[in-house]
Amino acid sequence: MKKISICGLQKTTLLDYPGHVAATIFLGGCNFRCPFCHNGELLDPNTPPLFTPEEILAFLKKRRNILEGVCITGGEPTLQAEALAGFLSAVKELGLLVKLDTNGTRPEVMIDLAARHLIDYAAIDIKAAPSHYPRVCGAPGLSLAPVEKSIAWLKTGVLPYEFRTTAVKGLHDLEDFRQIGPWIDGCPHYYIQNYAASDLVLQPDGFDSFTRDELLAFCKVVNPYVGEVALRGIDY
Repeated sequence: MKKISICGLQKTTLLDYPGHVAATIFLGGCNFRCPFCHNGELLDPNTPPLFTPEEILAFLKKRRNILEGVCITGGEPTLQAEALAGFLSAVKELGLLVKLDTNGTRPEVMIDLAARHLIDYAAIDIKAAPSHYPRVCGAPGLSLAPVEKSIAWLKTGVLPYEFRTTAVKGLHDLEDFRQIGPWIDGCPHYYIQNYAASDLVLQPDGFDSFTRDELLAFCKVVNPYVGEVALRGIDY
């Protein structure tokens, strides 16, 4: 079995898996180049792993009396489809819940993992309004068809899920959220996260955070379309 490339671990989080104490596992490789990405070191599929699967599984086994689940993020986890399925089988044997964070470009992987009962919750990053999606995710020529398939499949209710958007001043405006609302119509949970400047950002120049009032205005235009819209990780 091909080994999964694990490039980071957050041992405990109360935020990444709603309602559960979890560990967050970061996988290497991504098919997007979002200029506001904080995990630029994970984009290259050849990034050396920091942990072996055995090390992570041993950690999870030791902490399973504290942890309720794991959040699998990246990078883009679905790029490691075969290795991911094998790893998640071992995680599920420990009795832990699994949340998958994905950009939605490989719906067949997410659907297969769900059919095999290897994931319990999914989150898709809605990068921007459909009208300028490729620019925001740094993928010129991107077809939105796979993302739309992922959105449509999750909206059938097969799996608990959420959609979320990182709002970046310089990339997003109110019109983005006017378009996003109808696009995700029927979603039970939608979260808006605020961009935070950092030396780790892939392209740190030209972007800024929104004010709380600006973020609340974004929530207001999305609210009629979703069950719940909220700000996440906002501490001011």
